[in-house]
Amino acid sequence: MIEIERKFLVKSNAFLKDAIKSNRIVQGYLSSNPERTVRIRIKGSYGYLTIKGMSNTSGMSRMEWEKEISIEDAEELLLLCEKGTIDKIRHEVIVGTHVFEVDVFNLENEGLIIAEVELSSEDEKFEKPKWLGDEVTQDKRYYNSYLSKNPYKNW
Repeated sequence: MIEIERKFLVKSNAFLKDAIKSNRIVQGYLSSNPERTVRIRIKGSYGYLTIKGMSNTSGMSRMEWEKEISIEDAEELLLLCEKGTIDKIRHEVIVGTHVFEVDVFNLENEGLIIAEVELSSEDEKFEKPKWLGDEVTQDKRYYNSYLSKNPYKNW
């Protein structure tokens, strides 16, 4: 239940040619408290309830619990969420032995593209594709819960 991931800005659309899957994601937060965020997500035709704990000092690791819920339940719970919704297209791109999830944000966060890679340990090595930009793992402004309240277009 520990999620270890690193987060990067994306400097070009070159990743699109290698995407193996793409899904629209709409999500909101029942709680955006950094100590425990509670997220409702619709990804394609599936709904999810996710609880995430606070990140460690490196910003790479935190507890995550996720449960699939019906799309109907997810749609209803989204109505209860705090103000601010995240809308993005997630592209999955295989690079070496890892899958990068590249999020192209829409609406209030349009213009922002972030890639995340999940790791099995904080010091795990991985191949960095040429389209990968600066690392923003420790920058809380790039957390979806922050972006839902402080959209990229207002920076």
